[in-house]
Amino acid sequence: MFGPANLLPHWLEVLLTEKFFNACIIHEEAKKNEKNVYCLDCCFSLCPHCLNPHTSHRLLQIRRYVYNDVIRLDDAAKLFDCSSIQSYITNSAKVVFLNQRPTKNCRGSGNVCSTCDRNLQDPYLFCSLHCKIDHVIRTEGGLSKYLRECKFMALPESGLDDGLMTPDSVLKPAGSTRTSSGSYGCGEVSCLALACTATTEIVRKKRSNMSAYPAACRPVFLPVSEISARLMNRRKGTPHRAPLY
Repeated sequence: MFGPANLLPHWLEVLLTEKFFNACIIHEEAKKNEKNVYCLDCCFSLCPHCLNPHTSHRLLQIRRYVYNDVIRLDDAAKLFDCSSIQSYITNSAKVVFLNQRPTKNCRGSGNVCSTCDRNLQDPYLFCSLHCKIDHVIRTEGGLSKYLRECKFMALPESGLDDGLMTPDSVLKPAGSTRTSSGSYGCGEVSCLALACTATTEIVRKKRSNMSAYPAACRPVFLPVSEISARLMNRRKGTPHRAPLY
């Protein structure tokens, strides 16, 4: 996918092809055994239980947003020139996608990725690290001037988290709050569209819950005028008094 294998350093080639968040075979009985750490020195993925022999190595935490691998922009910039790659904000951190995501036929009049035609904010040119690398190799024949020398990379001081980004949060592109395409800073779809979609889903769920009841048991909602008329026509029944002894 990138041409001759020698065009990529081994650590980068493995990073872009490794399958993260699979269960660790060595620690398959342990809890939280998903492989979400990448060792740049050993060039393979690790689970949290595999870390002890690698504490002195360069370690990169991989995170996931809706089944796609992302890394923090600060970490990515230590390894590669990330200019022109669209970054996103989720969980209060800037992230970039590692690989090209499944692309729909979304080329239009707006700005698109130079490799996969995915819609982007201005002035970005690439939607992921993979797309920029692919473009640079095709147009310039090598990556040497884009690679960064990184001799130290540690996991976050706060500790290793599960790497799963909040799936119900809006993944907002980092940058202006309003784009020329009218996306209001939310990238491929506008925040208004997301809100409308959420409202529609709630209505659909309510309707589906209603359909689960038999017709005879479904609650009946009367108009206000009919309710008022019924209240006005209510009469008290014959009072029941206790017998006198």
